Amino acid sequence: MRVKVCGVTLPDDAARVATAGVDFIGLNFWPKSKRHLSVDRGAMLASIVRSTSTAKIVGVFVNADLDEIQSICARVDLDVLQLHGDESPDFVKRVSLAVFRPVWKALAIGSARDLENLDRWPAEALLLDAPTPGRGGAGARFDWNLARAARERYPKLSFVLAGGLDPENVGGAIELVKPWAVDVASGVEAAPGIKDPDKLAAFIGASRLAG
Repeated sequence: MRVKVCGVTLPDDAARVATAGVDFIGLNFWPKSKRHLSVDRGAMLASIVRSTSTAKIVGVFVNADLDEIQSICARVDLDVLQLHGDESPDFVKRVSLAVFRPVWKALAIGSARDLENLDRWPAEALLLDAPTPGRGGAGARFDWNLARAARERYPKLSFVLAGGLDPENVGGAIELVKPWAVDVASGVEAAPGIKDPDKLAAFIGASRLAG
């Protein structure tokens, strides 16, 4: 089971998460996020990750324009872009072509209606999250039966399950949904942007065991 830990903000956490064996590490460049990073700090954290592991670095953006995304990509060594706003399928495609990197599209899932036409997205993966004002990272969960329904309805798509995951429930979520990957932020934190080593280890262990 692939594991993404998002919202890393501290150098020590970057090194700890990287060496813990996760597959993806998320750096948040949305100014309104509690885990927002400046470009310089993002570049520094990316360098730490590169020096300690082979984890892929995911840059998180919310309704950023193409110029801003390209500017950050030129300064921060990102492997994947996660678009977590109201971006259109056309914009997702434009971003992917402009930066030559895979793109994930995050989608807020509140009802079965939100599962319509998921195959219209030209993205490497779709991240399914709970609808929240803060665009994720709030520890809120949605009905994971909807995520399971999405996977069954669109078997060729890769789904990343997010929204309220923690060490206690991630195993059950994986067994129910069988996602391509799981994504956690607040579920392994002592405070926003500050990761808890024990929660991190427990989350990774539970994910690997279930997956």
